[in-house]
Amino acid sequence: MKAVTISKNGGPEVLELKDITLEDPKSGEVLIQNKAIGLNYIDTYHRSGLYPIILPSNIGIEGAGIIEKISPEEKEFKVGDKVAYASMPLGSYATHRIFPTKKLIKVPEGIELEDVATLMTKGFTVFYLLHKTYQVKPGETILFHAAAGGVGQIFCQWANNLGCKVIGTVGSDEKIDIAKTNGCDHVINYSKENFAEKVKEITNGVGVPVVYDGVGKKTFDGSIECLKVRGMMVSFGNASGPLDPCNVTKSLAPKGLYLTRPSIAHYTSTKKELDEAANKVFDMFINKKFKINIFKKYSLDEIVNAHRDLENRKILGPAIIVP
Repeated sequence: MKAVTISKNGGPEVLELKDITLEDPKSGEVLIQNKAIGLNYIDTYHRSGLYPIILPSNIGIEGAGIIEKISPEEKEFKVGDKVAYASMPLGSYATHRIFPTKKLIKVPEGIELEDVATLMTKGFTVFYLLHKTYQVKPGETILFHAAAGGVGQIFCQWANNLGCKVIGTVGSDEKIDIAKTNGCDHVINYSKENFAEKVKEITNGVGVPVVYDGVGKKTFDGSIECLKVRGMMVSFGNASGPLDPCNVTKSLAPKGLYLTRPSIAHYTSTKKELDEAANKVFDMFINKKFKINIFKKYSLDEIVNAHRDLENRKILGPAIIVP
């Protein structure tokens, strides 16, 4: 058994692969052999210290695998079940791990575990963004930043399926075709163009009712410009760096805007919510409402390079770790 740990915050070099020994699962726990592990930008926030965690610590929030051991009291799960998770406690970067059953999802037949490892965090994020944080309506034109990324590719396909027109931004020309292929009606390279001005052109000066922004520092002010009166700014990530403090009077008051900072945890805090999200994501995938193309697979030995690639924007789509 092996696991990636960190003893201090810093760059990718602080990630260490170590041998581990696990005890038998206690009541309310199972021992999982991970078959595929999600690689997500939030993992870099835990590693760098942007999202503080108690050190030393394991790392990684998403994984899919097979149950190897259960406690004698376990009734819901059994040895051999295919399962997945995307939540605390940290520790998915491992060959094996102990995980609480209250946060565990059974994987339905017809889905490969490698696909599941790209579906939990990214799929759950798209679900709550489109159906919970701001419930989009058919015919609405919406803006999504980083449209060619792992979340963006699922988001644009899903939003199209709901009847939305999607304006997507990307950071380089090579990502334009990726965004278009996955459902963007309009694609803007924000490294070359003023995306706020382009959005106003596309919407005939009206603006959009909602902006979904996982980029952060570079795009916040422009996103505010893009919104129509009483629009909603959904800030759910910091890929370009942490946000500056928001001046409510300057940024929100002129158009009566709403600002929210959601996460998966806010929409999966109960088993009912968790099951609702999982059922919707799996149903959409099984019924081919969106597709996934895994961009790259890393081994646990390659975890330092995986984080470097992630932060240097070299990963053009969902990527996983195969232990």
